[in-house]
Amino acid sequence: MKARLACAALALGLVCALHLAALLNSPQRWLPAAVTLQLKPGQSATLGQAELAAPRAGTHQFTVRRDARGQWWLQNANPAQAAVLRRGDERRHTGSTVLANGQRLHIGAALFQVTAAQDGRVILRGGGHTWTYDGALLLRDDAVQPACPDAGAGARLATYWNRIAPRALGFAHPLAFGGHLHCGNRLATPGLEIGKVTLAQDSTGGIAMTVRGSQPVLVQDGGRWSDAAQREHGLAGLTGIAVGRSAYAVSIADDALRLMPSAQVALSPEPNTELPPGVSWTWKERSLWQFAAPPGTAWVAALAAALFAGLAGWRLAGPTRGAGPVARLAAAVAIVALAVLVLAMQRKGAAPGAAPGAGWPLLLAWAALWHALLWPRRVPVLGVVAVLLLGVGLLVQLELGLGARDTAWLRHVENSCVLLAIGLPLGLLLLQGVARNRVSRPATEWLLVALAVAALAGLVLQVGFGNETGVFDVQPVEFAKLALAALSAHCLALATGGGAPGQRPWRTWLRMIAPALLFVLLLAVALVQVDDFSPLILLLVWAAASFLAWCLASGRRRWAASFGAFSITVLLGAAALQQAAPSLGGFYTERFQVWSDPTAHPHTGQQMLMGARAVADGGWLGADGLFGLATLGQAAGDALRIPAVQDDFAPSFLINRHGLLGGLLVWLLQAALLAALLHAAGSAWQAALRAGDFRRAWLGRFQCFALCGGAAFLAGHFLLSWGTNLALFPIMGQPMSFLSSGGSHLLFFICPLLAFGMASVQSFEESQSCRSTSNTKS
Repeated sequence: MKARLACAALALGLVCALHLAALLNSPQRWLPAAVTLQLKPGQSATLGQAELAAPRAGTHQFTVRRDARGQWWLQNANPAQAAVLRRGDERRHTGSTVLANGQRLHIGAALFQVTAAQDGRVILRGGGHTWTYDGALLLRDDAVQPACPDAGAGARLATYWNRIAPRALGFAHPLAFGGHLHCGNRLATPGLEIGKVTLAQDSTGGIAMTVRGSQPVLVQDGGRWSDAAQREHGLAGLTGIAVGRSAYAVSIADDALRLMPSAQVALSPEPNTELPPGVSWTWKERSLWQFAAPPGTAWVAALAAALFAGLAGWRLAGPTRGAGPVARLAAAVAIVALAVLVLAMQRKGAAPGAAPGAGWPLLLAWAALWHALLWPRRVPVLGVVAVLLLGVGLLVQLELGLGARDTAWLRHVENSCVLLAIGLPLGLLLLQGVARNRVSRPATEWLLVALAVAALAGLVLQVGFGNETGVFDVQPVEFAKLALAALSAHCLALATGGGAPGQRPWRTWLRMIAPALLFVLLLAVALVQVDDFSPLILLLVWAAASFLAWCLASGRRRWAASFGAFSITVLLGAAALQQAAPSLGGFYTERFQVWSDPTAHPHTGQQMLMGARAVADGGWLGADGLFGLATLGQAAGDALRIPAVQDDFAPSFLINRHGLLGGLLVWLLQAALLAALLHAAGSAWQAALRAGDFRRAWLGRFQCFALCGGAAFLAGHFLLSWGTNLALFPIMGQPMSFLSSGGSHLLFFICPLLAFGMASVQSFEESQSCRSTSNTKS
């Protein structure tokens, strides 16, 4: 075991050394700490991408002028890229206009008259109808419109509630212009795309019209027509402005307008750039180790340092006098506390010069990886492979962030590091009690119920208020996969061993169908809410693996063989769809058409072609011929231009930078992880057969099926991601586990699964050690 620990520590140390080499080898980069514009009364200037260092801004984004009285005014000269103005807590779109009595609106091919606008309600007259809107419900001639055909369940429920509920309790629902169909909160407007012009309640209580896009929308106010998207806005009292992902704090003093970047800005190799007259930058160097601690956190840092020192001393002296559990608990609490602190500092929107640099989250990730490696008394193969895969994934994300030309890319690796430092130690603390049979079976069942309720609540929120990317920056589907694996494991554990003595049949059946109900809900979300069939493929892989595990565990060999033959037939039929795709229609068929001939679909096929080009450029030894060692921390090159390269196409960047041999090494680590999970599942089944009471037997079966289900989901992710990046499958939009920057996937699925697996392995080894000790004494 000491030799295994030494080899594991050497491998993890090598991965951490590669992280450190990438940080140290990163070239010097500069960014503007402030953009200053000096104008005299009567002068004006144009600010764009070059002047603002904003990658998503237009070449001529803003026109800023001072009138004869010295007042500052801003006009968005590029309506295709809108901006947001902030005054304290109030945020206003540059294409937003608060409607007032007497205004006339020329939207698309339609003309509307604002006959009333007061008390949070607006009345429009146009197209032969009277339209009344109060921020929640649209009435046509005082009648509610029927629901739109494409309205989801959440939208229909919200509309029904708005009909019967008092106005103060209604759900805010914007009014959308466009299209040719009057329905729901949609007002048909020929010549206008749906959603480009909307009405919604303003923060001041009025109704505001917001215009998105370059199509002109005219407003007549006081006898003068003007383009709503290019109106001038006074800068008096303005505290912030955002364009794309770039945000700036605003201050005005004398003849100078100062913009201080607080989000994505472009990086420059030298503190020198050509700027027009009147525009100047205050340069600062990008620091990967900056840390501006908020007041009151010095004691937290001191406590964490003491805890880390205690852990190091305990490890050097050896686990004597029962100090091991206390030291592990103290280290886990310190890591999680510091990670939460750094996460809060990242989320508060601090400027690039004030937020913690990328080096600090990386230190937290190192602490979490070493804690996971040293946590068990005997280092399991599962833990070794897991921490190595996590380290390799962080290396790929770090190279993407350091090789980018703006500051936003580093947020992916910073987010992954912080979430890893929260999820892995916390999972080891919370799940070891269940895995070691220290939590009673009824309590475990209640935990599973709570897990299912939380997963269902998250899915409901996504259906009602989110989209295919999630809700509130979280993807509930990842948590639902964890709940599904756990509930199905409980179900199969009951099916293979029976319920508790005296258990009523209806309660056993209720426990049996609960995972099936969750599966149906997940299937509905995959088909209705997500514009992709990859979640369905993942669920099918999980269902097939779980069914095979149950057949093998219960001795149904013929069933397993029949199901295997059926699965092979389905795979062959899916491969035949590639030839049949051109004769069919629909979104899914287009994916097959792109897969068959990406050059015939220049827009949707660009991602596949660029990924294939990056793989070809990498070759066997990487683009530099030295497995990426010569380009650690350097520019990422053309591979950075692949759409979603940090998520779906992270393997393409891995192969481009580190070669096919590097990709093969990662593939071997992934195969070793799956094998370790299945071996742990087999050990759990053997432990269940040797158990002396039904509770321990149930726990062993539960561990077996939970680890099998988790391994099935991981295998599905590996299969879909490699198939997408190597053009073996159509693009399915699933992240590569451990390698991609999916925060929800890492926090809600990977970390709990690894923690439960490592705790389960440790429980098996402790049981074997106890049996060996008892046999020796006897």
